[in-house]
Amino acid sequence: PLLINQWANVVRWEMRTRLFLRTSEFLWQEGHTVHATEEEAMEETRAMLDVYADFSEKYLAMPVIKGEKTEAERFPGAVSTYSIEAMMQDKKALQAGTSHFLGQNFAKSSSIKFLNADSKEEHAWTTSWGVSTRLVGGLIMTHSDDDGLVLPPAIAPAHIVILPVTPKPDSREAVLEYCRNLKQSLEAQSYLGEPIRVELDDREIRGGDKTWSWVKKGVPVRIEVGPRDMEKDAVFFARRDKAVKDKVSQDTKTFVSEISALLEKIQSQLYNKAKDFQKSHTQVIDSQEDFESYFSKEDAGYASVGFCLDSQLEDELAKRLKISVRCIPNDTVSETVPCIFTGKDGKRVIFARSY
Repeated sequence: PLLINQWANVVRWEMRTRLFLRTSEFLWQEGHTVHATEEEAMEETRAMLDVYADFSEKYLAMPVIKGEKTEAERFPGAVSTYSIEAMMQDKKALQAGTSHFLGQNFAKSSSIKFLNADSKEEHAWTTSWGVSTRLVGGLIMTHSDDDGLVLPPAIAPAHIVILPVTPKPDSREAVLEYCRNLKQSLEAQSYLGEPIRVELDDREIRGGDKTWSWVKKGVPVRIEVGPRDMEKDAVFFARRDKAVKDKVSQDTKTFVSEISALLEKIQSQLYNKAKDFQKSHTQVIDSQEDFESYFSKEDAGYASVGFCLDSQLEDELAKRLKISVRCIPNDTVSETVPCIFTGKDGKRVIFARSY
């Protein structure tokens, strides 16, 4: 087996660019593998789809649906294409990563061969897979709000920012010293097996400007410390995933000891919120009439329907309703259900508008 993994810049002549999602030049991570058997190649294809799904859900807190693309949506030349599909806050789908089983098609066209156990020459079985900076766009559109970024702790450059509050100049140095000690105590704690990352913002600017600069950056936890807090040996903190004015006071020792659990809580709640959003905007539809009515609305989400996988019908629906089959979900791929358009045997698929 041969495995090539790389990060590369790609240029595409996009007619209409969209920041992070479709740009003329973007960075992507792609892999190409070569295998001796079909079984090994299929195992690699599925394994990489799982890697992308795990990263999206466990680190980006972005729930996805794993599944196979239809023939119309398949990567040209591939035998099978699999993707992870995420729902954004406008209820559109985002194809966040793909993994392709290429069979022997590219091996034959490029003469990729090997000697098997019997010393006979055979064409290899190949795969390819990739994600790009589109994941940044997915992260932003899944969690962020009108105030700026909302970053899951698992990928946030800083987990916590400490904001000293010094209403009187003569209290500044004492407050800063308290904050430095607090920073050191927090950095001694760990999250996901690494030291917690803490910023101390000691700039002498207006408190409101300082706070909003960190709100916009999406830092998961903001701490304010002033003379009154020092007297009580307490901190005043706010979570970025909550309302900006939603602040809580807690004694410093307890806050430090519970910070890892707090970050994990924020991470899981961001995921659960996005997952609940996806579920609440996914509708099981059993008739063509209901399907047409559902997608007559501009803010329609996902539609789970039986479909006969007819490419011509799929193309007609795409042109007329501006929708596409996002995937045949892995958890329903074994089901046989009647197509709501033709009555023929089909698969349960997800239809949606997409980026």
